[in-house]
Amino acid sequence: MLTLHHLNDSRSQRILWLLEELGTPYEMKRYQRDAATRLAPPELAAIHPLGKSPVITDGDITIAESGAIVDYIIRKYGKGAMMPAPGSAEYEAYNEWLHYSEGSAMLPLMLNLYVSRLKEAGAPLHPRIDSELANHLGYVDRALKDRDFFVGPSLSGADIQMSFVGEMAKVFDKLAPYPNLAAWLTRMHARPAFQRSVEKGGAYRFAK
Repeated sequence: MLTLHHLNDSRSQRILWLLEELGTPYEMKRYQRDAATRLAPPELAAIHPLGKSPVITDGDITIAESGAIVDYIIRKYGKGAMMPAPGSAEYEAYNEWLHYSEGSAMLPLMLNLYVSRLKEAGAPLHPRIDSELANHLGYVDRALKDRDFFVGPSLSGADIQMSFVGEMAKVFDKLAPYPNLAAWLTRMHARPAFQRSVEKGGAYRFAK
C-alpha cells in the first residue's frame, strides 16, 4: 500500500489532501518538526537521503518531490480523474502549473521568509523580493480570473500543487491585492476532502 510520510505543517499536507480527494487507500506515518528549530526529525532521512517531506513509498518506489508525487499518484491511482488528457493543450497547461509552483512561484516566498529573519540587515533585499512577489502573485491572480480552477472545469493536480503558494502568500499577508487567488484559496480550503486532510494530518497553521 502507498505510504505518505507526513511532516506536520509542511508541503506534505497537499499530498494528504490529494489522497483524500481521490479516495486512494494509503497509510500515513507521522513526523513532527523540532519545536525549537522547526526542522524535520532525522528519522525522515532513513526514508529519503534529503530528509524532507513530502515523501511517499509505494512498493519499491520512493518519491520525494511534491510535483513528482502529485503526478505519480494521479497517473497511477486517479483512474483518469484530476488531470487533462495527455497530449491535449489543457494537459500542457496543467503540466506547467505542476512545475511552476515549486520551480518559480515559491522562490520569492521563501526568500521573503528567510530575509525577514535578518530584520534590518535584510532590508536592502526586500524591494527586489516584493517586486518578484508582485510579479508572480499577479500572474497567478490573472490566471484565475473568471475561473474556479487552474485548468479545466474541475479540480486537478494543478490546484493541489498550487495550494501551498496561496497558503504561503496568505501567511505573509500578501493576498489582499489578489482577489482571484484569495477567493480560489478559500474555495480549496472549504472542500470536504481538504477538511478531512487537516483532521487526519493534524493542526495545519497554513489553513487558518
